[in-house]
Amino acid sequence: MILTDIFSMILRLAELAFAAIVAGINGEYLHAVDNSNGDSWVQGRFIYTEVVAGIAIFLSIVWLFPFAGSFVHWPVDLVISICWFVAFGLLVNALDGACGYVFDWDGISFRRDDQCGKWKAVEAFAFLSAICWLVSAIVGVFWVRDREARVYRRRWYNSRV
Repeated sequence: MILTDIFSMILRLAELAFAAIVAGINGEYLHAVDNSNGDSWVQGRFIYTEVVAGIAIFLSIVWLFPFAGSFVHWPVDLVISICWFVAFGLLVNALDGACGYVFDWDGISFRRDDQCGKWKAVEAFAFLSAICWLVSAIVGVFWVRDREARVYRRRWYNSRV
């Protein structure tokens, strides 16, 4: 039981860190973009990614501390994972190969002058966040199934028939 709690905390910390990195770099871009024509539809994929990062930050902070019911919300973990995969796909589609191969993360950078490096970092951490949320959901499914099986066995053995 303690092992799953520690694993859950590690996953939540990774989810929090990855979402914060994506939110920071993506937010810097959204802050610097010039929308003088008033059309924010062009930036929709980046706004979506920022919203997903914000929701992920909030949920990972709320669910960071382990308690008995920390795995029962695995459906939400799965939904957030799907949202992260969608954000990753939108970001890959936005770059359209301009910065090289999608999974070539050699040039990841946080420097101000390296825009391709920053976009590769956003793609990489969006993908890693999606994987962490998916692993959280899978662990939650197994934890809930194991717990239900234990309750069923206990109930069967304790019957007085």
